[in-house]
Amino acid sequence: MGEMPGLSRRAFIFGSVAVAGGVAFGSYGQAQQAPSPAAATNPLAADLGPDSVTFNPWVEISPERITLVAQHADIGQGVGSIQPLMIAEELDLEPGQFEIRFAGPSPAYFNTGFAHELAPFMAADQSPEAEEARAAALEWLRQSGLQMTGGSSTIPDTYEKLRVAGAIARETLKAAAAKRSGASTADLRTEAGNVILPDGTKIPYVELSADAAKIPPVTDVKLRDPSQWRLIGKPMERLDIRSKVTGEMKFGIDHKMDGMVYAAVKLNPNKGQPIKSYDASKAQSMPGVQKILKISNGVAVIATNSWYAMKAAELVECLWEPSKYPAEQADHWNIVGSSFAPEFLGKEWRNDGDIDAGLKEGTLVEAEYRAPYVGHQPLEPLNGIGIVTDNGMEIWVGHQTPQSVQYIAATAIGMKPEQVTFHNEWTGGSFGHRLEFENIRVLAEIANQMRGTPVKLVFSREEDFLQDIPRQIAMGRYRGSVKDGKIIAADFQVAATPPFKELLGRMGAPSKDPDSQLAVGIWNVYYDIPNYRATSFEVQGLSPSTTWRSVGASANGFFTESFIDELIYAAGLDPLLARIEICKIPIYRKLMETVGEMSDWQGPLGNGKGRGVAFVESFGPAVAEIVEVTMTDAGIKIDKVWVAADVGKVVDPVNFENLAQGGVIWGLGHAMNCELTYAKGAVQQTNYNHHEAMRMYQCPVIEVRGLENDYTVRGIGEPPVPPAAPALANAIFAATGKRIREMPFNKFIDFV
Repeated sequence: MGEMPGLSRRAFIFGSVAVAGGVAFGSYGQAQQAPSPAAATNPLAADLGPDSVTFNPWVEISPERITLVAQHADIGQGVGSIQPLMIAEELDLEPGQFEIRFAGPSPAYFNTGFAHELAPFMAADQSPEAEEARAAALEWLRQSGLQMTGGSSTIPDTYEKLRVAGAIARETLKAAAAKRSGASTADLRTEAGNVILPDGTKIPYVELSADAAKIPPVTDVKLRDPSQWRLIGKPMERLDIRSKVTGEMKFGIDHKMDGMVYAAVKLNPNKGQPIKSYDASKAQSMPGVQKILKISNGVAVIATNSWYAMKAAELVECLWEPSKYPAEQADHWNIVGSSFAPEFLGKEWRNDGDIDAGLKEGTLVEAEYRAPYVGHQPLEPLNGIGIVTDNGMEIWVGHQTPQSVQYIAATAIGMKPEQVTFHNEWTGGSFGHRLEFENIRVLAEIANQMRGTPVKLVFSREEDFLQDIPRQIAMGRYRGSVKDGKIIAADFQVAATPPFKELLGRMGAPSKDPDSQLAVGIWNVYYDIPNYRATSFEVQGLSPSTTWRSVGASANGFFTESFIDELIYAAGLDPLLARIEICKIPIYRKLMETVGEMSDWQGPLGNGKGRGVAFVESFGPAVAEIVEVTMTDAGIKIDKVWVAADVGKVVDPVNFENLAQGGVIWGLGHAMNCELTYAKGAVQQTNYNHHEAMRMYQCPVIEVRGLENDYTVRGIGEPPVPPAAPALANAIFAATGKRIREMPFNKFIDFV
């Protein structure tokens, strides 16, 4: 596969290279700031209607409407609400006064939020060297134009630039009103979508669009002090919540077009392999079937509705090329276990003190941990609508990397990326699923054989499970030593399939550098352990893997915080107080003190009850969690969870709480119940009843507190996930004396 045009390999793999020590950042005299909205090329300018104006890539006003652009994909995390509201804060708009549109592919929407994640310094590091590296990372992002939703980067990316965008629009509208009325701009104010003249006359923004289009945008603006905020930081109802509750929201799967046909697929369950041959005689006679098409890794059934297409697809008899990875699950684990070897070394990320000498002192503790493949499985299965003509392709699909959609679709049918027009959709969940392309390539191939006809592709739930690229399979081999009530050494080794590198390869940006996600949860550990080593090994030849909510930390956080608990126990210390004592970072100590205060931590509970604590930093924010459980005759009952997260600024308190609670439920449910296993090359779990998350009756009370001590603004979508599994495992140990070192936990203990 060639390199994706417009996005250099160097830009894509900056993170893994940087953490590996392979980037020369150069000299930056001062931190480079993201460009002001006025300075970026404005993709909205090309399609403006009569008497319409755009001030920057996020605001467009016509005589009929005000449109605010959300540059990130809404995958359920609230982008379609909080991003326009941050613009509305400075533009003085109220909910209901504007429409929301998702951004198309454009370098103007490059993601500045990745700069902190890509620089090879820990999140808490504010040294000049760290800031210089982040400035260099920001410049790489600027040059690449990388437009992507992920890594809990939405708020860090847009927190400032969307407010600036709103302020520019506000001040330009005031300048237009001043020119029309003859009043001084200093005497004008704005409120609820109007410029208000000194005599109280209100001029709606939509009536000023033609005037504003004739003057240059006012870019010398001042953002309002937080004390003046009406929306940011205040409890608010998400703009999309009402339409989602009532069923009015149109997700990608709900869209229809005139003349549209429906497609379902039966694809090779041996991931990445083509089809040999097929027999469609049984399927052709099924109701509603119009055509059966061969595509590169399977067959597509074209029918008059999705149900007819899916039922017919089930009857197609296919002969598949076998998998390139082992057909049976036991062999996957055998390969992972044999990958702790020099030829599979990713990187030794840290080597502090003298680990070999430290391990010889005191009491040695050893443990092996496992994290299985798990699926993404959002409620909305993969889908999309595509039309191919001789001139290009138009595609409607929910996705997190617009430029990649253009590249993958174009490559599949021999076109150029610029010939693909992409429309992003409201999406019913992702968790990393919509960073991949299983549906994009297939839809392009089908639509290319149905030129001129809109094709709606919907994966059946079973096909969605079978084709899902899962979370990395991982194993941790940990050693440590304790002496005189102290942890004196820790040696963390992790072997896993490299999810980020594999995703990059499928995006057309292959990397030979160590996968930086395999360092998360072993490299960024903030405990003062004098002899400390962290090493990753990259497993080859197994099922393809990809990013899954919190990526590397989802497994490594479980390994590390479970083992830290084992070391603390061996040292005879309190699980929470010991963590606070050995934590290096004051604001992180405060975080753990806060979660202890929330739970009224008093040490062991007894009487079959136990509490476990875990602290993990991933994608910037640090999160501490305490889980309380009770051992009953029927099994473990999870009673309550306390969560404290420091994000620098809580922008949307209600959504913040919901995302934290959702992350805990996601993390607990998958730790309890979920794994994907392979037999005869295919995933065995093909629906929710075999990959079961937490049930409502099992859900504990979850209390959340957001702290604002961090020096910069962080995201919250993924960071609550990693501490959940180890906090639960540690609580189970406290209640029962039983250590669980492998997910899912239901292999070893029952839950009620």
